[in-house]
Amino acid sequence: MRDLATLPKAHLHLHFTGSMRPTTLADLAAAQGLRVPSALLDGVPDVPADVRGWFRFQRLYESARAVVRSEGAMRRVLREAVADDAAEGSRRLEIQVDPTSYAPHVGGLVPALEIVLDEARLAGEATGVSVGVVVASSRMRHPLEARTLARLAARHAGDGPGAVVAFGLSNDERRGDTAEFASAFAIAARAGLPGVPHGGELLGPEHVRDVVTHLRPRRLGHGVRAAEDPALLDELARAGIACEVCPASNVSLGVFRESRHVPLRALIDAGVPVALGADDPLLFGSRLVQQYAAARVVHGLDDAAIAALARDSIGASLAPETDRRRWLTEVDAWLAAPAPTAPADAPAAGAAAR
Repeated sequence: MRDLATLPKAHLHLHFTGSMRPTTLADLAAAQGLRVPSALLDGVPDVPADVRGWFRFQRLYESARAVVRSEGAMRRVLREAVADDAAEGSRRLEIQVDPTSYAPHVGGLVPALEIVLDEARLAGEATGVSVGVVVASSRMRHPLEARTLARLAARHAGDGPGAVVAFGLSNDERRGDTAEFASAFAIAARAGLPGVPHGGELLGPEHVRDVVTHLRPRRLGHGVRAAEDPALLDELARAGIACEVCPASNVSLGVFRESRHVPLRALIDAGVPVALGADDPLLFGSRLVQQYAAARVVHGLDDAAIAALARDSIGASLAPETDRRRWLTEVDAWLAAPAPTAPADAPAAGAAAR
């Protein structure tokens, strides 16, 4: 089997705070005299796989976010996220951030976003990874705040290094009225920013339809619950709406009891483009390569099918067309190369079956 870390791919579902290395979390907390839950530091995140999972996850996430209180801390988190993705073969990283959370520590929303954009450009230059930023609003806040973020994102829209490339909506799907966020997505769309909202993880097919109807997404964050409705899968496939599937988080949050229950094959067989993502490695203990390893070991995908997933991720990315064509050629080269006699990624495969 070929080495999954050398497979060219795009990472389209990674959250800023959730990308943080545990060692960085410990450093930042110690420097400020803050205590954080041991579950975030010991490499075994304590997120129960049941209905309590989301609430436990949210508390842990907020504890991690609380240590990011300076421009230097923000730059470090982003710089390391890009370096980690480079080590896993990512050619493209589209990282989601809600600058609202960091604005009080750096002088406001505008400087918070500009710090992220500047460091995304610098980290991309240092690693060779193409980095785009997704400004993501939160369902936990008033829809008017989403409109403010959409206007801010629109002012920094582009497809060059360190630009805002899309507008998202994250956090608990059970909160807020999806339709009330439509005006924010319309503001972003007028600036050329595609919508990439979360949908179809905690809630089922009707929620996916609600998101598709009102927010007109280019991609869906998660979208896995669409598999419960074959007609909806057909609609997503015909529309070319990609699903950013994050198996480790689905299991950790109790959406599915085991990794084998994640409907990866159902999405693929229906023709829905799938981009695997790590979501929040800090919380779920699993990075991008381990998601590909799970696809191989748990779902039985061979290297040709694994390469097809990588192509889907690149095709669903918002990178310039010339870059996407080059990376697709690199995927073809990965698949054409002779496979080694021993699995180069055996450790990752073992971890993937958690």
